[in-house]
Amino acid sequence: MAGDAERVAALAKERYISLTTFRRDGTTASTPVWVVSDDAQRLLVWSGATTWKVKRIRRDPRVRVAASDARGNIRGEQIDATARLLGPGAGDLVQGLLRQKYGLLKRSLDAFNSLMRLISRKPKSQSEYIEIRPRAAD
Repeated sequence: MAGDAERVAALAKERYISLTTFRRDGTTASTPVWVVSDDAQRLLVWSGATTWKVKRIRRDPRVRVAASDARGNIRGEQIDATARLLGPGAGDLVQGLLRQKYGLLKRSLDAFNSLMRLISRKPKSQSEYIEIRPRAAD
């Protein structure tokens, strides 16, 4: 759908989007996340593999996305979508797009995380990559 492609492209240009997932009881949980797109058909998001949002997506792929600020305050229409976990194999693509879009901020965050891992002597945590596509209207 042309409308979906336009909405995905608009969200991909945002600095943050609010990613809303659904708990078992049906209530929502929203998180602001960085977002990129490689083809204007889907949104790509990076998260820790053990985060609650990833656990909820594994159980229920229904999500809602909307433009937001860094605190998750929604700034626009929410879009019903379907999320799919891409696994660690998508890391090169998504990380490259994130570095390209967020530049020095992303590189600084990566450097800070590496330094904290060295200081705390913890292994690198696993990452998960999420593909988000608009859901067709019922």
